[in-house]
Amino acid sequence: MDEQEARFTRLYETYYRNVFGYVVLRAAPQAAEDLTGEVFTVAWRKIDEIPDQPLPWLLGVARNLVRQSHGAAGRARGLVDRLAGLTTETDLHAWDVADHLIARDQAVAALRSLPAKEAEAVTLTAWHGLAPAEAARAAGCSRTAFIVRLHRGRRRLARAIEASQESTARAHGRAPRPRVIQEK
Repeated sequence: MDEQEARFTRLYETYYRNVFGYVVLRAAPQAAEDLTGEVFTVAWRKIDEIPDQPLPWLLGVARNLVRQSHGAAGRARGLVDRLAGLTTETDLHAWDVADHLIARDQAVAALRSLPAKEAEAVTLTAWHGLAPAEAARAAGCSRTAFIVRLHRGRRRLARAIEASQESTARAHGRAPRPRVIQEK
C-alpha cells in the first residue's frame, strides 16, 4: 500500500461516521450513504489537497454535495426534522419521558425557528464539535461571518427556548422561571 492509499484509509476509517452523521441530517436517509461515498470519492481524487485538519474540509464537500443533490430549498428544515426523530426507546427509559419529550420538542421547535445559516452554525459547533474556524470552512464562509451567525443563532435559540418554556409553564398553571438579567 502506498502513502496515498494509507492516508486515504486512515481518513476514511477516522471520519466516515462524522461525515455520514452530517449527511444523514441533511439528506434523505436512503441517499445518505451514497452521498457519503461521493464525499470520499472526492477525497480520493484530491487526497494531496486535503489539509492537516481534514474534518472541516470533508464536511464542506458533504455540504456542497447535499446542496447539489437536493437544492437549497428545504435543506435546513430537513436537518431540524431529522433531529426531532433521534430519541430512541433506550434514551426514553433513562428519563422521565413526558418532561424530556417536551424539552426536546421545545429545543427542536426553537432550532426550527432559526434562519438556515444560523441553525447550521449552531449544529456545526454543538453537534459536530467544530471550532469556529473549522466550521466556517465547512459552511463556506469567512470565520468572521461564521462567528456572527453563531452568535446570532445562539442568542435566538436561547430566546426561543425560554419563550417556549414560559408558554409551557403558563399552560400547566405554573409560574414561569424568573428571567436572569445579564449586565453588558
